[in-house]
Amino acid sequence: MWAPHVSAPERPTLTANRFEKSLYDLIKGLRLHKGGENEYIQSCLRECKAEIKTQDMDKKATALLKLIYLEMFGYDMSWASFHVLEVMSSAKYLQKRVGYLGAVQSFRPDTEVLMLATNLLKKDIVTSSIPNMSLPLITLPHIITPALAMSLLPDILSRLSHSSPVVRKKTIVCLYRLALVYPEALKLAWPKIKDHLMDDQEDVSVTTAAINVVCELGWRRPHDFLPLAPRFFELLVDSGNNWMAIKIIKLFATLTPIEPRLTRKLLRPLTNIIQTTSAMSLLYECINGIIQGGILDGEDNLQERDEVATLCVGKLRGMIVLDSDPNLKYVALLALNRIVATHPSLVSMQQDVIMDCLDDADVSIRLQALELAVGMVSSDSLQPVVNRLIDQLRQASVPAAELIDTSKASENPEALSIWPDDYKTEVVHKILDLCSQKNYSEILDFDWYVAVLVQLVGLLPPSEYKEDSGHYKEQEAMPHLRMNAALRIGTEIRNVAVRVKGVRLEATRAAESLVLIDNRSHLFPPGSTVGDGVLGPVAWVVGEYAEYLLSPDRTLLSLIDMSNASFPSRTLSLFLQAIPKVFVRVSQTNDPGDSWKSEMSLLLARVVEFLEALAAHPDLDVQERAIEFLEALRLAAEALDSKTPEIPFLLASVIPNLFAGLELNPVASNAQRKVVLPDSLRLDEAFRRDLPALFYDLDSSSSHESESWQVSDFYHVPGLSSSNKQAREMLPADVQPYMSYQNATGALVDSSTGIQRRMLERKERFKDDPFYIASSGASSCTSTPIHDALRTANGEDLDIDSIPIVDLKLGDENPRNVDSDRQRTHRLPRSKLVVAGDETFETLDYLPDTSMPKGADDDRPITKRSLLQVDSSSLGTSPLAKAPYPHVIPDEGEMEMAQAMQQIEEARLQMQRASERIQLEGIPAEGTLVKRKKKKSKKHIDAAAQGVSPVDNDDTEPTEGKKKRKKKTKEPV
Repeated sequence: MWAPHVSAPERPTLTANRFEKSLYDLIKGLRLHKGGENEYIQSCLRECKAEIKTQDMDKKATALLKLIYLEMFGYDMSWASFHVLEVMSSAKYLQKRVGYLGAVQSFRPDTEVLMLATNLLKKDIVTSSIPNMSLPLITLPHIITPALAMSLLPDILSRLSHSSPVVRKKTIVCLYRLALVYPEALKLAWPKIKDHLMDDQEDVSVTTAAINVVCELGWRRPHDFLPLAPRFFELLVDSGNNWMAIKIIKLFATLTPIEPRLTRKLLRPLTNIIQTTSAMSLLYECINGIIQGGILDGEDNLQERDEVATLCVGKLRGMIVLDSDPNLKYVALLALNRIVATHPSLVSMQQDVIMDCLDDADVSIRLQALELAVGMVSSDSLQPVVNRLIDQLRQASVPAAELIDTSKASENPEALSIWPDDYKTEVVHKILDLCSQKNYSEILDFDWYVAVLVQLVGLLPPSEYKEDSGHYKEQEAMPHLRMNAALRIGTEIRNVAVRVKGVRLEATRAAESLVLIDNRSHLFPPGSTVGDGVLGPVAWVVGEYAEYLLSPDRTLLSLIDMSNASFPSRTLSLFLQAIPKVFVRVSQTNDPGDSWKSEMSLLLARVVEFLEALAAHPDLDVQERAIEFLEALRLAAEALDSKTPEIPFLLASVIPNLFAGLELNPVASNAQRKVVLPDSLRLDEAFRRDLPALFYDLDSSSSHESESWQVSDFYHVPGLSSSNKQAREMLPADVQPYMSYQNATGALVDSSTGIQRRMLERKERFKDDPFYIASSGASSCTSTPIHDALRTANGEDLDIDSIPIVDLKLGDENPRNVDSDRQRTHRLPRSKLVVAGDETFETLDYLPDTSMPKGADDDRPITKRSLLQVDSSSLGTSPLAKAPYPHVIPDEGEMEMAQAMQQIEEARLQMQRASERIQLEGIPAEGTLVKRKKKKSKKHIDAAAQGVSPVDNDDTEPTEGKKKRKKKTKEPV
């Protein structure tokens, strides 16, 4: 039976070797079977499963190589782990290499055959063949486990002293990966790695590998590598290896925030590299290291820092203009975005290049250019930048069919690119950021800004933030969240109307054009959610400033249109608040006459009909406002039905006075926090600690037995039996239920003890984990085996003086516009419009006021503050009595009278104080100067006996004698 079984498959095997598929055949066949790749791959997998089980090692290795290729397509090969181990044990290098590649691709920490590979790995690590020795050193970082690291560590450490630099380099990199899963390995390996790092005669590849390990460990705890800074500096200056220089620069970027003295040491070598290198990667890393290391920040060595900043900006401009690589454009714009925070004038000089990037085909480059435009824009460049962005949005909003039909489509292929909606929304946000920064201080023409806001409404994507359309109230209430773009446009129109009185008419007319029902069809097409965000704030504007409306009748009819009932509740609330205000305006504009009552009655009927439809709205805020105004307007309708020819008092005075009062001004967001809480207000304490006892002490009469039982049943906490108490005590602290202040015992449970204990337990549990990131305050105190080894080997102190300093001289020419960031002259404003600032409880005089545009604070009156730091200048205009115009502006005569009365009052107080002063005989009214007694010499005493003053020996009158000099004088009261 055995002989036929052996001889039978030999013939097919010999013939099959001639037709078996290689990896090249597999790839070629996969390309030929387009549309049927899955069936072809399944057939290849079946062939590989059969081939890998043969005893022929060549065929096994070929099948494994095909499985590795298919594994990259997502087909699992973990079932072949034992066959991978077999190929790894082959004596031929080519087959062994395929086996180790299969291990890298398929082995995981939980692979069962991994424990069988320990002896094989040991054998290959200590072999004399360098190619065979390199295979396990390359594979171990991918398959290492703590147990495997503990077993192989002695053999790997011995390879650090190998004669071949290739082996030493791979060993250092392998030890880093071992230290991550087994931290004790670094305690033994770091002294040897440091020796290779400090050795000047070491091969460059080995030193580079050590620098890579230090760089990877340094970003976690850079303190441990500060003592090695002189060696890093030496390698940066003398190595000549670009990749090593990149790693060292990244390492110094983490060290300079800890040791600021390094910045002056690094200026010269980094500047030399920037000026001389032709490698774009090294150039960018030098600039990035200068920015991240804080070399451009600070106030010392300003000239050197400005020269370096000028050099960096010039190189970044060259990367954008001269190189067509989009990756270099992106990183250059990214670096400019970081420089613009410290040197905006230098970056603004590159405005032409940055504006060209706004038309780039790459969306990421356009976004970086948008970010940069926000930081470098000025009052002169604001309008051109915004107009250019609006033109781009207008072109992107043109349908693709129209673009294809145009003759310019072939000349400008970028015009055919379809912009995603999220990018259009981002452009709108950036336009609003550009215009609203610094409280609109960069805007010179507010009429232009109002027109821009109206244009942006039509350029928004129709389904922008469709999933968040019902959360406008929450977005507006929480300013730290990014607001919906449509809601933000409406909010900007409202802010301009409130803050800038000079443009309030234009802002109200713009809001009116958005509210009108005739314009909504093309501004807010069906399916668009833009109107849900815009119409709410603009409805508030048309209601608050109804006297500026061009057509109050049409506006009111648009507000009470029945299609508005489908708006979100927040928008409806603002609509309801505006309806009675606009109605009052309509009633005041129409001339009273015979037809006035009939027109008002019809208009009131339509308003009441709309309010009745919202009286049962599910939102309570909408329902409450609708019912309140509904009842008031019903009374007005009844008053109009009366036969009296006069205008009803309800419409003439009562309803208009509901909305007449002080003008609404913007309030600072932090004003509420400045309100001083009374000392008697304790929000963190319970009303009564013995609250349950109060319920138990209630009268237990029969009439209140049911109520007492209900109260006791609700508040009473049943006592625990002894078994329950024991079970509860055995629970961990975070599982036990917390007791409220309404416990039967009346004691408050302090949960801070349990929280603190859990924090200590977690800290103890992760104290040996090198990857546990502790808090910033405790990071320097955390001690792990890795950190102990580094601290012991490197030392504690940094020898900063061993790094040489060379004065940085880039040239005789002074950089242009370097000091313009610190001494920026205020140009005269072109517009005299005043932007109202936020009202608050306290404004310190030494703080800069950013609520006014440039030059607008010259004409602003300066009011003195009282000792309580409360501005009481407007208390005199507060209407305490009924008056038709509560905010009265005094004329010049009244102001002169007030100043005269104040001068008279000051003179009266001076006369009263003068009359109350106690004047002694022989003492002048302004008092005498009392000086400290000094020891008098004998000459002074004789002079005093003769009646001569010892203080001044001129021809003044002498004092009356020694007794009168001794007499104490009293200063005037």
